[in-house]
Amino acid sequence: MSDVKKIATRESYGNALVECAEAYPNMVVLDADLAGATKTGVFKKAYPDRHIDCGIAEANMTGIAAGLATCGKIPFISSFAMFAAGRNFEQVRNSIGYPHLNVKIGATHAGVTVGEDGATHQCNEDIALMRTIPGMTVIVPSDDVEAKAAVKAALEMDGPVYLRFGRSAVPVINDKPDYKFTIGKGQKLIEGKDVTIVATGICVDSALGAAKMLEADGISAEVINIHTIKPIDKDLIIASATKTGKVVTVEEHSVIGGLGSAVCDVLSESNPTPVKKVGVQDVFGESGTAGELVKKFGLDAEGVYKAVKEFM
Repeated sequence: MSDVKKIATRESYGNALVECAEAYPNMVVLDADLAGATKTGVFKKAYPDRHIDCGIAEANMTGIAAGLATCGKIPFISSFAMFAAGRNFEQVRNSIGYPHLNVKIGATHAGVTVGEDGATHQCNEDIALMRTIPGMTVIVPSDDVEAKAAVKAALEMDGPVYLRFGRSAVPVINDKPDYKFTIGKGQKLIEGKDVTIVATGICVDSALGAAKMLEADGISAEVINIHTIKPIDKDLIIASATKTGKVVTVEEHSVIGGLGSAVCDVLSESNPTPVKKVGVQDVFGESGTAGELVKKFGLDAEGVYKAVKEFM
């Protein structure tokens, strides 16, 4: 797999901001002294007059962005997910969510792939937090192509959007001529009949790998990419669950409140189906390389394969 192109979605985020800047002259970018890490530094270099470094003060950055939004600007606030969603929750809820302002949140370094920074910086709760804010759109892109498309889609819609990006380079899987990104619409990547694997973010690639391994065992797995956790594609999930009768969700996030919970919400209301949630199982992360932690938490292709086999 060494020949597969890999790009970190945080890189895609910074590049997308620059690519969109000319078409959206009212777009501004704010960061909390992390422009190098969040990759908003490339925007700062290209458009210094439209970039604001707010220092290590995420709550203040959020308030500034809210004010700018009331003046017709489209602010992107950027920090690590642990700070953008965790430390910043009250400000996002009250200053952005409650007045439903047109502020976009670019949260990087999400999940266990933050690696050696350890449990304090590995935010596995941010999707759950952002899902609870009324009117907040939550997007978790799976690769470079999807991340850039997500930034553009967020700019095109009015209202708050939480965009979740990763630190580590991940395979590009959506580099196809017919690729189309639509907020609230998932993608069926592989047709199957025995089990549905619903994945998001970096785990989409793992789900694809697991499906190939399952195929060798005679198990036909349907693979669905849910890049928009909220609003979620209910129709696609229900249709697939109805066909296969079993669903496995995979996410680089706690199994409480994230993709798995969102899928269970959908199915429990409309089509009760057995669901197995693969993710961080109500524990904190720990220090290690991204690859070691993905394997430890069963988020790689082999881990997903084993979880599905056990479930079947």
